[in-house]
Amino acid sequence: MAGHMVLTRVTQERKERDFLASYALKSEQSRGRAHTEDECPYRTAFQRDRDRIIHSRAFRRLEYKTQVFAYYEGDHYRTRLTHTLEVAQIARSVAQYLGANEDLTNAVALAHDLGHTPFGHAGEQALHNLMENSGGFEHNSQSLRVVDLLEARYPEFPGLNLTFETRGGIIRHATVYDRAPQEAAQEFFVRPQPSLETQIVNLADEIAYNCHDIEDGLRSGFFDESELGDLALWNHVTEMIRTKYPKLDRDTFRYQCTRLLIDTFIRDLIQATESSLSENSFRTPEEIMDSRKPVVAFSETMQRWKEELNQFLHTRFYTHHQILRMQFKAYRLLRDLFKEYVRRPSQLNPGIQKRIAENQDSLERIVCDYIAGMTDRFALNEHRKLFLPYEY
Repeated sequence: MAGHMVLTRVTQERKERDFLASYALKSEQSRGRAHTEDECPYRTAFQRDRDRIIHSRAFRRLEYKTQVFAYYEGDHYRTRLTHTLEVAQIARSVAQYLGANEDLTNAVALAHDLGHTPFGHAGEQALHNLMENSGGFEHNSQSLRVVDLLEARYPEFPGLNLTFETRGGIIRHATVYDRAPQEAAQEFFVRPQPSLETQIVNLADEIAYNCHDIEDGLRSGFFDESELGDLALWNHVTEMIRTKYPKLDRDTFRYQCTRLLIDTFIRDLIQATESSLSENSFRTPEEIMDSRKPVVAFSETMQRWKEELNQFLHTRFYTHHQILRMQFKAYRLLRDLFKEYVRRPSQLNPGIQKRIAENQDSLERIVCDYIAGMTDRFALNEHRKLFLPYEY
């Protein structure tokens, strides 16, 4: 009979040393937290980060924040929360195979969209324009602001007091749609590249939104399978599905296509990255971060296929007139809220007014923080209460 074994933090740190690749970030080598705390006896530093993120209010609010479709458009479309969970699942799978730190990868993935506004990129664009003369707005910088300041949960310190490595992963999250982060985060940009774990999350995010936006686009009827016929990747996947399952019903066929799309992306990413790791003989996390270009990458063929897919989604989905109508509506709604709150801040709740009275930030930044944290539903209700005569 096997003996009883307790996996204390020290035991788990030893497991990281024994089983993770030499180029993985180890929790015991963390640069620590901004505010000193006693270590947890049972969890590693990165596991503790993960748990704090999951239990934060900002994480719960992702359930009612737009990915592409607003929450009221339908029950089966992605929200920020379901997208975040899908990114975390893909990233953990890749990290596990490559010998990266799975706990750190998971923490960064779960936190990567905490700073997103209601109504998706339309909301971000609205706040960016409104804050043009007050420091701007960028959602990765806002995610870091959420975990460093706005999640006021602990009496000993502001924010969640996450490790330097998790915070660095949040601010160095990057996809083709992201702006450059704001100046305040330059301490995380000393090295040319982010950690291996952060790079994994960046590509997992692209895999998730590409594949699942195809599925959501098909479900919405904004395009159909015949319009995807010019995409080499789609043809590659559908040929395999039709050969293996020639008589699938439409919904199962679409699900299997999405599933195989994700699997094809992941396999290519792992193979191309494994080749890069082997060719360069990386031995430490620092060597990966000092590399001239990202280590985690797709093959040239897959990168070309992915760019074709991005272009299709941009022209046939993200700029569809119904999507744009929703986005412009969201833009006007957040603009109205921002201008009204700045003009008459006495309408804000007592907690926000306390921040204003204490001069914790400019009025514009405090209002921006408040709006960025709203769910779609809350923003809609606030707009009704402010502008409709029979709502209060």
